[in-house]
Amino acid sequence: MHLKRILFIWFLIHSVSYSEEIKLPSHKIEISGYKHFTISTLYDALDVTTTSKLKFWADENPEITDKLIPTLEATLKSFYDSEGFYDAKFKIEQNKTTVQVDIVENTPVMVSDINISSDFDISSSILTQKDTIFRAKDFIESKKNIMKALLDEGYCSHDLDAKAYVDLDKHQADVKFMLKKGGICTFGEAYIKGLKDIDEKVVLTRVRAKKGDRYSPKKLKATYNSIYGLNSFDLVQVSVERKIYNVVPIDITLKEVHDAYHFEAGVGYDTYIGPRVHTSLVKKNFMGDAQKTGIKLSWSKKEQLAIGEYYKPALFIVFDNYGIDFGTEFGYSNLEYSGFQEEKGFGKFYLEHNEGNLALKVGLALENIDISLEDNLNEDEELQQAINDGTFLLFYPYIDIVYDARDDKLNPKYGYYFATSLEYGVDYKPDATSYIKTYAEARLIHTFDKLTLSAVGKVGVVDNLTQELPESKFFFSGGSYSNRAYGYRSIGVIGSPTSDSISGAASMLNLSLEANHPIVGDLYGAVFTDNTMQNEESYDFSGEVISSAGLGVRYMTPIGPFKLDVGFNVNKPSQYGISFQIGQSF
Repeated sequence: MHLKRILFIWFLIHSVSYSEEIKLPSHKIEISGYKHFTISTLYDALDVTTTSKLKFWADENPEITDKLIPTLEATLKSFYDSEGFYDAKFKIEQNKTTVQVDIVENTPVMVSDINISSDFDISSSILTQKDTIFRAKDFIESKKNIMKALLDEGYCSHDLDAKAYVDLDKHQADVKFMLKKGGICTFGEAYIKGLKDIDEKVVLTRVRAKKGDRYSPKKLKATYNSIYGLNSFDLVQVSVERKIYNVVPIDITLKEVHDAYHFEAGVGYDTYIGPRVHTSLVKKNFMGDAQKTGIKLSWSKKEQLAIGEYYKPALFIVFDNYGIDFGTEFGYSNLEYSGFQEEKGFGKFYLEHNEGNLALKVGLALENIDISLEDNLNEDEELQQAINDGTFLLFYPYIDIVYDARDDKLNPKYGYYFATSLEYGVDYKPDATSYIKTYAEARLIHTFDKLTLSAVGKVGVVDNLTQELPESKFFFSGGSYSNRAYGYRSIGVIGSPTSDSISGAASMLNLSLEANHPIVGDLYGAVFTDNTMQNEESYDFSGEVISSAGLGVRYMTPIGPFKLDVGFNVNKPSQYGISFQIGQSF
């Protein structure tokens, strides 16, 4: 919801700015004579404004502001030169209302020869191709691609000589790439400055580019993100400007937070629980060493929540600056399910370690759970028997393992993700509940040109060993992250492709497939299918399946895609759901 509130504010600010925009003096512009480029490409190059594409019923009405008219010929010349049309000519005429531009493109410069001399494969990095128009930006981008490919493989001492010889008389260009990759570079010591209340050892546990590791820009980016993720710095700079032979020291400059208290309050809407109000207060760098403490409060008709938390990074440091963090959460929640209410007090203590793509967490949890039937179900004996209500005190150790190899967290285009968790309920007294709850999830994402395909598979089992479990410990599906034809956690044990009960499942399978493709600009369209199996028997995956299909739109914002999905049960279209969120569900 924090992201949704940011999106709302961003949208509001932009809406206000657009509504208050002052229209500058301008002329209508008419362009003719072009052959190799679309009119929209020329409009972009000349900063011509047109009617919004969302107003598809209106004429384009292209206009150029008067202050740009004197530079129009120079801008056209620069654009056509960059595209290889060095002999292009322009005739510009202007009256009181209109600027008319007539273009004679003439013969472009063609690439006649490409000569490559390299001890490192750079063929896939070169955009300039023989017998095509020579575009300066392709040549420049090729050099950037080569250097990036070298750095990605650890070669930071390369010697690249790239030249383009252009003959304007013959309209030809000869391109040469000469490369010596040099030796493999490794990271050296990390040097940190700017610390006051935070021990250097804490920061060193966040350095993902370890001494002796092969040079990698990805590890530098991970180092920056990990240090910034301590939430205790106003400034984080990670520099690798120095190089001693093939060893690259890491210089880290930090500035600790000036305003350590962060207060937040807001009103929003969640597709899971409807309208809600929430607030939080966080103390950053609490008592130094990047510790954090805070409280979060949230209220809606379906859920009330209060959580206190404390976090200490690098409680233990093992091996070579590998930190083990400590955290605790305690609080109260009151959540409405379909048919029953869960009221819970809880406390958790955990140790965790994050390194590269891998995140490990082990902990202990204590939960006091009260399950009560909704008033209209109290007279139904069959439902009373189906729901495990009452008061339960659970004590369990747990472990969470995540391996995230996606290229982006909010809007991935490539990669894969795997997560698994395990709870073991301890029978610490004769009437205590003993159980095993396991869950695993796998995601696969790949993009072909502009089409992004994704698959998400989930499996879970609850094995009730002794005594009864509270109903909320079983599996429920529905919502943005499982079956989008249904509301959040509204699917219980499935009886048929069109029906389910209000009781939770002991075995669960879910498979979601999705395809995303751009429509226009930052607007994307999607088709998807979600398929859910939930059985009341542990380790039994032979039950009925509820399948849904649907359409969605995604609008790309600075904080990730805004998603709106509409899903329908394929066997009962009258059953549908509408959901929205920030970020992808894969």
